Amino acid sequence: MKTTHTFIIHFWLKKKSIRKDGTTPIYARIRLDGKPADISTKKSVFERHWCPVSERVNLKHKDASFINDSLDDISSELKASYRSLLQEGRFITVQNIKLRYLEEDNPLTTIRELLKYHKENEIPKLKKGTAKNYGATEKYLLSFLSKKYRTSDMPLNQINYSFVLNFENYLRNCTPLMKSQPLGNNGIMKHLERFKKMTTIACKLDCIKQNPFAFFNSKFTSYDRQYLTIEELSLVQELELTDFGLKRVRDCFIFACYTGLSYIDLKKLKPEQIVDGIDGGEWIYTKREKSKTSVKIPLLSKAKEILCKYANDRFGKNNNLLLPVYSNQKCNSYLKKIITKCGINKHISFHAARHTFATTVTLANGVPLETVSKLLGHRRLSTTQIYARVMEQKISADMNKLKQKLDKPVA
Repeated sequence: MKTTHTFIIHFWLKKKSIRKDGTTPIYARIRLDGKPADISTKKSVFERHWCPVSERVNLKHKDASFINDSLDDISSELKASYRSLLQEGRFITVQNIKLRYLEEDNPLTTIRELLKYHKENEIPKLKKGTAKNYGATEKYLLSFLSKKYRTSDMPLNQINYSFVLNFENYLRNCTPLMKSQPLGNNGIMKHLERFKKMTTIACKLDCIKQNPFAFFNSKFTSYDRQYLTIEELSLVQELELTDFGLKRVRDCFIFACYTGLSYIDLKKLKPEQIVDGIDGGEWIYTKREKSKTSVKIPLLSKAKEILCKYANDRFGKNNNLLLPVYSNQKCNSYLKKIITKCGINKHISFHAARHTFATTVTLANGVPLETVSKLLGHRRLSTTQIYARVMEQKISADMNKLKQKLDKPVA
């Protein structure tokens, strides 16, 4: 990038804009490598009092000293604007210098300014559930600045790879914001990912010379996604329940197990989204709330049974929803009771229904991975392959049991 420029400032009278009192406005013209930009000085003078050689007001004029001092200040400020852009390593144009002088470029210079910019400009674009997580990341970051650097703020140009590593180390050893929610490895990686998104914005706005995360690799710990086996799914379906709320949550959960819909997509399911598919049967036509990906799902008999059960009812504030879906927190609380009643020793959340659909209902029954990916509304096949690996683990476990039986000596 070019770091040396020809930068010139001179003052002139804009004779085409003579004011009512007969004075002529004084303008500053800046040139960077020959390209000009004009800036009003907010000063004016009679043409006869102006010296085009010195580019200043003749000293005989009574206001000469005041106006000339103002022009000197403007010249100094324009030079300072040029130097500040140069020191920040920004791409310099004559318009950038003008904007910096006029204080209209609003450069982000500190971490708190970046946090404020992100909160005002980026957070409103996010879903409510995603946006709330940035609050915790911000608290950890500011706490890190206070504990590690003994400061409440820091210039953005001091954020580098070392800063990122120090922040990671702090997260691994600090007291969690909530004692009931300790920071695990994946939680730490999520906080770093959110901070990375903010620093990427700073890079795009040319507030940071180099991306501090350029050499940082997120190391997420892989874990087995919880899902129900066919036997466990049958236990949940056949469980005798008397509680009205538990019955409703069980029905919605089973419907999700046979459709693969996420909680929010199930909660917003409307009658008009049940249509006749290409085979003449009933299909769900919807668009995923998370990714806005279109999804088309043929209705299996178990899912149809649940729709029929509530066929004469409508739910939601506007009575336009198909199923009685409670809040996510309430669903998970009720589901925990149902799973316990079934004697299943697994941590099953409502989202486990989606995993159950991918593994037990589809892949385990020979549905191709590509088809399952389409049914789940995944944009990348690699996302769906996680479930394939889960099935491989299940096959391995089943085969080990078989080996033990076969290797057992005959009595």
